[in-house]
This record gives sequence, structure tokens and C-alpha cells, in this order.
Amino acid sequence: MRPFDGRRVLLVVAGGIAAYKSVHLLRSLRSEGAEVEVMMTGAAEHFVGRVTFEALAGRPVHTDLWTRPLAHIELGRDCDLAIVAPATADLLAAMAHGRADDLASATLLAADCPVLACPAMNTRMWEHPATVRNLEMLTEDGVRLVGPEDGPLAEGEFGVGRMAEPEQIMSVAGRLLEVDSILGGRKVVVTAGPTREAIDPVRFLGNRSSGRMGFELAASAWRRGAEVVCIHGPATVPRPHGPKMIETEDADAMLRSLRTELDGAAVLCMAAAVSDFRAASPSREKIKKEDVDAEGFRLELERGPDLLVETKEQRESSNIFTLGFALETRDGLRNARSKLEGKGMDLVALNIAGSPGSGFDVDTNRITVLDPAGTVEELPLLTKREAADRLLDRIEDQLGDGS
Repeated sequence: MRPFDGRRVLLVVAGGIAAYKSVHLLRSLRSEGAEVEVMMTGAAEHFVGRVTFEALAGRPVHTDLWTRPLAHIELGRDCDLAIVAPATADLLAAMAHGRADDLASATLLAADCPVLACPAMNTRMWEHPATVRNLEMLTEDGVRLVGPEDGPLAEGEFGVGRMAEPEQIMSVAGRLLEVDSILGGRKVVVTAGPTREAIDPVRFLGNRSSGRMGFELAASAWRRGAEVVCIHGPATVPRPHGPKMIETEDADAMLRSLRTELDGAAVLCMAAAVSDFRAASPSREKIKKEDVDAEGFRLELERGPDLLVETKEQRESSNIFTLGFALETRDGLRNARSKLEGKGMDLVALNIAGSPGSGFDVDTNRITVLDPAGTVEELPLLTKREAADRLLDRIEDQLGDGS
């Protein structure tokens, strides 16, 4: 999977209890298509045996300077990215001061590729002035840090020092591997998930959107180096790591955040499933069954705000490239074309509700992309991550053409 497929990653595992997370990280890297060389310090082998890493990497683990002469030069030269996980206080100190007294420190000193360090240690060690100085030096040298996180530690204590989770490390690693994107440094705003319109304090009008498509767009744009803001409703899937996340409840709240965040934006991806209707007069109290006669009660609806229409003037005056979505049940192409032309969009992604594997709350999507020039591109059934990459590729192409 982009951007890991075929890339060479060096995974350096130091001696900390968090080494077990590095096993999961290795599996993730391999499942994404990366070729991974694993290097373990002597202390690391006291926590996880090398056979575990060898089985998952499909190749021998590197452990010392003398078994394979010049390995520290070759591995640091031939890899696209080095990940140090866990990065213990000892190894961080060695890196900061340019020590090369074992295979790991020597290789990292000779590495030409980007280095991503994932600190893991007790809070007292993390907060010690010596560690703080070492991290400042490493940052100045260009080493990228991710974590540590706050939470329970191995010693039964709580505090900052937990190694970042593999999913977060993968996100940052992907951003380091994804280079030369035209989106790099540009602000991209993404809306995602459903909105909820109150009927009373406990009930609402909503829809089946999980937020997955919008979150994949946000993650992909962030991986490409963009400054991403994701404005989302009450989604049911994990939030992506990296983008700035703004949670909202209803269409009005999403619109307010959108108007603010469009300032300085270059691209807008409108993937949220914003409710078209809302209760005309939401009840301030819970509607009780006892208060409703046998014939029931009538819920009067009114139209909610159309976020694309409400922001059209702002987007056009700022020349913000806009991708919108059209979920239809009939006359898909005609309705999508009408939305494209009437709401000031540069691309519209059409999907048909009820189409197998497409639409709400599934991992895949079948999209047809339309543009103002009349081009219609039917994409095959893809995972939503793959679909997000295809859509952002299209946006990059059109931005690159100056359109």
C-alpha cells in the first residue's frame, strides 16, 4: 500500500518493555508492503527473542558489529527510513552524542535516510534534564520524534513515557516516506461523518455514515505533507493520527467551524453526510410516551443548511479547490452533475446507495468521478483508503495543471 509498498525500512529495537509493540509495528510495515530489516540491541533480546522478529521479517535479525562487516554502513545507506522503536534513554543519548559503540548506534550515525525515533522510558527518565537536552539536539539534527504518550507504565506508575501505538507510528512514517506532493505545506480542510439534529434532549435525526471515507481523505492528505483540518460529526471509527480534529454535533456547528477553517485553505474535501432535514421545533424536554396519544405525534421537519451552498462565495473568492460527494439512489450521473455545477465544485465523487460494497459504514467504495469538463471516470471497487488516494491523486493532477 502507498507509500510503504516496496520501500526499505530499518527497524531498530532497543531494550525496553515496549519492544512487544515493535512486533506489531513490524507486522504492520510488512502488511503494507515494506521490506524491513530488523536490528536489535543486546538489551532488546532480554524482552523479545530475535526469532519472533526473524519470523515476521522473513530474514535474519542484525545484532552486532562483527558478524557482518560494514553492515552498519550498508543498512544505513540502503534504507528509505529508519524507525527506532522503542528508543530508550540510553540509545537516544548515544544518538545525540554521536556514539558508535554498537551496531544500532553506529548504523544510525551512518544513516542517510530520515530517522523516526519513538521514545519509551519511565517518566523520571523522560523528564530528566539530560534527556531533555538530548532530545533538543536530536531535533536540531533532523530526527523526527513521535510520542511518548501519557498512561500506565510498566512499573505500576502513571505518567508520560509510553511508546506511541503502532498505528500512530505508521502514520508519521508514511508522512516521512510520502515526498514531493503538491499538497505539501498547503492547508486542506476535510469534513467527515454524520451530523445529528436534535428532536429532543435524547433523540436525534441522523444517518448511517461512519466517517471512514472522510477520515481516510484526511489521513492521506496529512501523509502527503498537507496541513489538515478535519471537521467531523459523531463518527464511529477511530480518528486518524496527525490531522487537527474538530468534533461537531449538528449542521450549524459544522458550518461555523467550516467557515472559520476555510481561511487560508487550498483544498476542501466535503465528505460529511450532513443531514438535509432537522426538527422545526426540537423539544426542550424528553418526549414521553405517556404524553403522546395512540395515534402518535407528527414531527415537523425543515431544511437544514447546505454547507456547499453556504460557503460557495467564500470558496470561490479564495479559489479553494473543492471535492464534493453525491450519494444517490437514482439518476446518479444527472444528480451528481447538477450538484457539481450548482454548488461550485471542481470534482464530485458519486456513489450509489445500496450498491454492494459502497456507501455508508463499509470498508470499500465504488466511486464515479465527474469534473466540469465533462470527464466521467468510473473507479473499480476499492478500499476507502485506496479511493481516498485516487481522489487526492486527481486533485494533485488538477492543481498541478493550474486548474
